[in-house]
Amino acid sequence: MTTTIIWIAVALVAVGLYLSWTAGRLDRLHARIDAARAALDAQLLRRASVAQELATAGVLDPAASIVLYESAHAARQAEPEQREVAESELSQALRAVFPDPEAVGEVSGAPGGTEAIGELTQAVRRVPMARRFHNDAVRAARAVREHRVVRWLRLAGHAPFPLAFEMDDEPPQPLTTEGAGAR
Repeated sequence: MTTTIIWIAVALVAVGLYLSWTAGRLDRLHARIDAARAALDAQLLRRASVAQELATAGVLDPAASIVLYESAHAARQAEPEQREVAESELSQALRAVFPDPEAVGEVSGAPGGTEAIGELTQAVRRVPMARRFHNDAVRAARAVREHRVVRWLRLAGHAPFPLAFEMDDEPPQPLTTEGAGAR
């Protein structure tokens, strides 16, 4: 009888440790999502800011300046529900303004253009990486949250279900080639 009680106690402790470890892991994953989202938001804000600065610097033709400025402004001012669409539209505007290396070369030739293109190149290269880190963290948290035990015992608590950030983050081709900012 005592042996049975000991085995039951050992089993309960093991189950308790497993549940505690799983809840801690889920908490760490949610913290990772929060950090990745903050990094993504910072990179998106940086990209929109650099695009706005470039649009108002006078190095682009007026039509391109207006398109780029309006898209960057919309991305910076977008409500959370519309953020993915606004950021995708900024990506599309950047591709429209810089369709080929000649467009980048024209901007680089203007005073201050080389620095502006360099900053923009860095900003557009970092956004896909930050989005990938965020979406990887979301995927890992979702995988843990889909386990039956996690759902049944509500180990996620009241944390909202993590959502991936889906947007068109394809940078303009001339800004992805090596040395685009060093013209």
